[in-house]
Amino acid sequence: MGTPIAPALAAAVAVIVWYAAGITAAPGVRSARAARWWLIGLAVVWVAAVAVSEEFVWVAFLIWLLAGHLLPPWPSVGFSVLVLAVVALAPVVHDGTPSYAGFFGPLIGGVFALGISRGYLELLRDARERERLVASLRQTQDEMAAIQEELALTQRQSGAVAERTRLSRDIHDTVAQGLSSIRLLAHAAADRTSDVDAGRALQQVEGLAGDNLVDVRRIVAALAPSELEDDALAAALRRMLDRLRAETGLTADLRVDDTVPPLPTAAEVALLRTAQSALANVRLHAAADRVVVSLVDADDTVRLDILDDGRGFDVDAWNATAATGGSSYGLHFMRSRLRELGGGLDVESTPGDGTALSAYLPLGPTPKEI
Repeated sequence: MGTPIAPALAAAVAVIVWYAAGITAAPGVRSARAARWWLIGLAVVWVAAVAVSEEFVWVAFLIWLLAGHLLPPWPSVGFSVLVLAVVALAPVVHDGTPSYAGFFGPLIGGVFALGISRGYLELLRDARERERLVASLRQTQDEMAAIQEELALTQRQSGAVAERTRLSRDIHDTVAQGLSSIRLLAHAAADRTSDVDAGRALQQVEGLAGDNLVDVRRIVAALAPSELEDDALAAALRRMLDRLRAETGLTADLRVDDTVPPLPTAAEVALLRTAQSALANVRLHAAADRVVVSLVDADDTVRLDILDDGRGFDVDAWNATAATGGSSYGLHFMRSRLRELGGGLDVESTPGDGTALSAYLPLGPTPKEI
């Protein structure tokens, strides 16, 4: 006995309208719960349509696809079994007899549809992971470029300071010493001579030598400015924090021990890159109001401490994922670089209570020990 056209048409319209309403609202709906309730509603409308006409069982393939996409793995399987039960019972309800073809055909198709949907989700997850990795690599490249620029500026400034230091020492050891000797000799000769004109000339020579000696000492002082007292790494860190304050409004403080010795270039590079990456993490992830950077002379090691008052994170979870390569690439690269130089990286953090990062490197022998 055929299905009356009016009920079948009404059932078809109900299925189409419910489906279209969900598809239309999907771009603006961010709640997974709302999407799942929509799927349950679609299943209810579909069951009502199957009750009207057996022909609507073929909509089950669409519902299986949506179940695999919108539901977690095991709930999607359970939901699909319920849909299959409706498909299997439909011939019994309408014709009074079961149909093997009507059961096994949809069963195979349902497994296939569910598998395609879950596979599609896995592809989406892989795509998002690749995008995250590409973004992380780009961020690392930007950080490396900024570090290279910072190092180049530091090297240029260090070279300029070194050249000024050399000039000041050369002038002090030659011209200044020569003028001082001329002044002393002229003064001694003026005391010994009885010739008035010669004495007056020697006094003039002494005065000119003294005046020029004052000028030379002023030049030496200008060539040896207070910048000579600043460590190159400390100056680079200070510029980095100045830029962080200007760009983010963070309160950023730098503390440097006066006893921190000059460091090898490799050590300065490693600590500077660690600071660059750590401050980038503070900027992007910590949501902090204040960060404090300290360069500490710890006897046989130099230590760079970076503390912030941001949201923090679970260090135990980070350590657990580090072994599988799933940890932050920035922290992983920091630790690897420091270990290559015999140092290390300690991280302390609690969710909601900020983060403390400590990078340390051993100090080589001082010039007196060589």
